[in-house]
Amino acid sequence: MTKYFNTEGSCKVTEHYMVKLDERLGKIKRVLVDRKKYFVINRGRQYGKTTTLQSLADYLSEDYFVFSLDFQKMPDEKFETGETFSRALISMMYDALQYEEGEEQEKVRAMLSEFTADNPEMGMDDLFRFLSDMCRKNPRPIVLMIDEVDSAGNNEVFVKFLAQLRAYYLERDRVPTFHSVILAGVYSIKNLKLKLRPESEHQYNSPWNIAADFDIDMSFSAQQIAGMLAEYEADYHTGMDIQAVSEEIYAYTSGYPVLASMICKRIDERIMGSDGFEDAKKAWSKAGIEEAVTIILKESNLLFESMVKQLDIYEELYKMIEDIIYCGRRIPFSMEAKPINLGVMFGFLKEENGRVMIANRLFEMCLLNLFMAKEAIRSEIYTKGEGDRSQFIRNGRLDMDAVIGKFVEHFSDIWSKNDEQFVEKYGRKFFLLYLKPIINGTGNYYIEAETRDLRRTDVIVDYLGEQFIVEMKIWHGNEYNERGEQQLTDYLDYYHKDKGYMLSFNFNKNKTVGVNEIKIGNKTIVEAVV
Repeated sequence: MTKYFNTEGSCKVTEHYMVKLDERLGKIKRVLVDRKKYFVINRGRQYGKTTTLQSLADYLSEDYFVFSLDFQKMPDEKFETGETFSRALISMMYDALQYEEGEEQEKVRAMLSEFTADNPEMGMDDLFRFLSDMCRKNPRPIVLMIDEVDSAGNNEVFVKFLAQLRAYYLERDRVPTFHSVILAGVYSIKNLKLKLRPESEHQYNSPWNIAADFDIDMSFSAQQIAGMLAEYEADYHTGMDIQAVSEEIYAYTSGYPVLASMICKRIDERIMGSDGFEDAKKAWSKAGIEEAVTIILKESNLLFESMVKQLDIYEELYKMIEDIIYCGRRIPFSMEAKPINLGVMFGFLKEENGRVMIANRLFEMCLLNLFMAKEAIRSEIYTKGEGDRSQFIRNGRLDMDAVIGKFVEHFSDIWSKNDEQFVEKYGRKFFLLYLKPIINGTGNYYIEAETRDLRRTDVIVDYLGEQFIVEMKIWHGNEYNERGEQQLTDYLDYYHKDKGYMLSFNFNKNKTVGVNEIKIGNKTIVEAVV
């Protein structure tokens, strides 16, 4: 069977091109399972949790007897009482061994069947006495793994199940119990408890405070992506620069597993051989990755849909992300702040240098598109951009000089009378709204995270393989402006560009509105003042 890049469900090393997990699995076994830890693999959607659990079950099988369960398979009605839950859990454990061969597996299956037959009205206490007895009799330590624990999140019976696991864990020196318990899901167990308790109670009293920290990095490094691509290259001989391609994929995804695979899948299945990418080497290049990103952002996918859904539910999270993207707010990172905690849990946010950051460039581009779509409905400047679009595209190229000049004209007409506070907050948003319909469907832009702050934001515009660097800044005097010009030239060096653009929002009453071109060394800067 020919391997392929998989973005649906778990990945299998025999069927899919995937990052090798041996190092990760070895660390989980050594640091957590071997030390009898109970823990939660808590990551955003499509972050490789199921693939990791399934691979871990195989990896542990030589030393441990593993039950690998999935609570998605347990119907809601089974969580109604302790009895229905207990019977369903035993049935699920039996089914998990259905295709397992061996004397040990056969004995455990027999124990499960006998217990079910002898206890037609079993309760949670009966269940745990049996599980303890099973752990005592089995020759190897038993590891319990449960995927998709979110499915049980709104059920008090499940919380009681966790409490029983905790009670046996605390007495395990004298009462046999599971060697290790591993739960996986998006929501942390603390948040599962939060959803069940009324506002008046202490919401963070978790029945799972015995859990060890799971701080193992599950994202892909550029080097790991390169390993996955090397396997593909060995099969297809495209001639790609594996290291350069892997680093560019990482730049867009920050190693978010499904996003990295998504880019590779689009290149392999839709871009390679298409118009302009007939040469496989060109498809597996920076231009091919940009095209893949354009396709991904145009399509609907479960990960982006989930992100939008959560932002609709959590208004504080939405507002915080909007302020980060549009206004350059630098928010100190603290997991005690609820919107930050939620954003990290869902995989949208991360910590970098002590402040909150959007988790990756693709998420940020998706969020920008979302905000733009909502703003465009009532935005005068977006309408101007739509109307002006045709005059900026010449022979398939984007005339950024003309874009900047026309924006200055519109801004002066529409917003020149607004106060400084208004423009500081919304000025950069207006430029992005103007630019969006001009490049829409053909190009993309993203905000360079390292330069985003209250004073300065750099936007990278990609249009049919050509890049434009636009610095948007709030005017803070000539000295600051000159420093900004030098920063922009340094940035142009990094991108190997000779020309850049600076858009200054200036509140000086004696300012001169307009566009002029300046030379700094061998660099050309088109500087616009509004």
